[in-house]
Amino acid sequence: MIKLKVESKKNDNALPAIKNAISSEIKRLEIGLRKTGMQLVKYEKKYGVSSAIFRRRFAAEDLKGGDREYIEWMGELKLSERIANDLKNLKAIKYVA
Repeated sequence: MIKLKVESKKNDNALPAIKNAISSEIKRLEIGLRKTGMQLVKYEKKYGVSSAIFRRRFAAEDLKGGDREYIEWMGELKLSERIANDLKNLKAIKYVA
């Protein structure tokens, strides 16, 4: 769990603004995760393997698109993992008074 404590010298409703910003970022990340997931499915269907198997067993010369396609698939895979991790961290935030 991540605890977020917000202190403000003014009674300016800083906490709701921060909550809204984090909520907006969560929504943006969820959209990004869906988009990258669709890209991963495209490659998985094309080659008939999961991204996990691709990561462990494939090299650029194993793909029809060569280096370009390998870099794109691996990039989408890494991006998906990073987004999922960021999303997990933001959803774990607990606000304390």
